[in-house]
Amino acid sequence: HVLLLFPFEKKYFDKEKIKTTFTGHPLLEAIKRSKIDVTQIIKNHKKIISIYPGSRHSEVNILLPILIDFIKMMNEKHKDIFYVFHSTNEFNKPIQQKLLKEGLINCGSISDEKIKSEILKCSIFAVAKSGTVSLEICNANVPSIIIYKMNIINYLIVKMLIKVKFANIINIAANEEIIPELIQSKCN
Repeated sequence: HVLLLFPFEKKYFDKEKIKTTFTGHPLLEAIKRSKIDVTQIIKNHKKIISIYPGSRHSEVNILLPILIDFIKMMNEKHKDIFYVFHSTNEFNKPIQQKLLKEGLINCGSISDEKIKSEILKCSIFAVAKSGTVSLEICNANVPSIIIYKMNIINYLIVKMLIKVKFANIINIAANEEIIPELIQSKCN
């Protein structure tokens, strides 16, 4: 018996004659959020781009250099953007240290869930690795792109095993690319 997070999943399990119960997904339910003043976090910048580099060591190691290059390129044209990395407690400090080492002073990294949610709601855009966070971003009505990259051997293995067209759960559910995906070689 499988507990389903999304209604569209039912047809796949019905096809295999597996019993299911739709329970829903907590991010899709109404969430009570506290009012947090994010002005201290965004300093004097007018625009925020939220960045979600992942929660696994391999994801952060691969995506962080790409995201830093992205910020450097954006800084050439846009001087009024503040970039906020939404990370786990484990990666918060290393990300901050890497940003400082790269001379990126218009960036920060946070791990507090309540503050993350408030900053996301104030963001003009989000860049996120593929995962559940894309639901939270869409729920906040923030335009976004999905990125993901892994080592080539793992990618080839995954590509053989997985038969879906998309990496993002929203695109999978819609069976079309609603949220742009930059996967593997396109993630640069």
